[in-house]
Parts: sequence; C-alpha cells; structure tokens
Amino acid sequence: MKRQTYTFRFVEFMPKVLDEGALYVSMTYATASHRCFCGCGMKVVTPLSPTDWRLTFDGDSLSLYPSIGNWSYPCRSHYILRGNRVVWAGPMSDTDVRAVRDADVRDKRRYYHQRLDPQAAPVPSAVLPSAHASARPPRWWRRMLDWFR
Repeated sequence: MKRQTYTFRFVEFMPKVLDEGALYVSMTYATASHRCFCGCGMKVVTPLSPTDWRLTFDGDSLSLYPSIGNWSYPCRSHYILRGNRVVWAGPMSDTDVRAVRDADVRDKRRYYHQRLDPQAAPVPSAVLPSAHASARPPRWWRRMLDWFR
C-alpha cells in the first residue's frame, strides 16, 4: 500500500532490516535509506552529495530533493519526500528517464571538473556528450522544479 507519510531516524549505521515507513539518515556516511514507499519492500539508497540528493531538516521534519525515481525496480515508483510527507509524482517514460540520467551525468562531470580545477572556466554543456543534449527538460520536470521554487 502506498504511504502518504514517513518518519525519520538519524543513525550512524543503516540497520540490516529497515522498518516500513521509516527514512534512515546517516550523516556520518552521507546516506539516506528506506524501503520503497509504494509498498513493494525494495531497499532504496539515496546518497547525499552536491550532485545527488540534498537533505533539509528543520528540527521537526525532513525532506529530500530531488524526487526519487525507482526506475530500475519493477514498481517504477516516483515520489518526493517533503516535510515527512510522500508526494506521489507521475510516471515517466523510458525516454524521460534517459534524459534525466543523462542530465545527472552532465551535472556530475561539470561539478567535479570545477572541483578539480577551481580556476577553470565552467565546462559548456556542448562539450559534454549526451544523447539528449538538445532536448528541453520534459514538461512534468519543469513543473516539479517550479513547485520547489
């Protein structure tokens, strides 16, 4: 059954068995993990980093950004964890998933290129190869980004 809310637990090490409906966060290892909130029970690991997921904790609630898309799992669930609530997002086509993954690769290359050489000019997107380099983000993606602004 799809969850609508979740609890969170700060831990140093991830437990061997993850409780249903709980988001575990290890600041020591910059990782968050939970069982898929669609109810399928698959373990979802979200690394926390400038190029992966970002965590926001306001003392009362916890959020992760960007959305979680379990495209490699049979459930293919897609949701946003915002303020201890699971916000269900729409499905994505394989083409959209590829475009998001390609953008993630470009973002990582750009970020780590600038980290290795802070004096270097940013790498233009045209230099970074992508099958969808000229494609605009899908409309649903722009709406989701606007929702966070």
